[in-house]
Amino acid sequence: MTFYHQQVLKIRDELYPNEHLCNQIIQAKRFMDGQLERNINLTVIAQEASFSKFHFIRLFKRMYGKTPYQYLMMVRIEEAKRLLLTGKTVQEVCFSVGFDSTSSFTGLFKKITGSTPTAFKSRQSKW
Repeated sequence: MTFYHQQVLKIRDELYPNEHLCNQIIQAKRFMDGQLERNINLTVIAQEASFSKFHFIRLFKRMYGKTPYQYLMMVRIEEAKRLLLTGKTVQEVCFSVGFDSTSSFTGLFKKITGSTPTAFKSRQSKW
């Protein structure tokens, strides 16, 4: 075994000491990816991974560098950007990615991207 390989294994063991826990977190991430249109909450996601909410948040952030909420919002906004480019209305996109109101969707979209969904859509259509 090379020195480099030993160092990689050491880092892996420090960051991800239990492969079973990692697999549960990955399963929860996949669950979140497949539930973008639903209004899911942390309790449901943590139950999917068989963890308490607080333990799940710690492990998820350790693996992905974001809390589950931050990750879910980022994925939803990326999907929203993709859907806006297909010609769907802002309202259709909003509900397609799991938001309850267009105002909360628009506010978060603007916070993350720097522009409103309508401005994003019109700017992209000019290209």
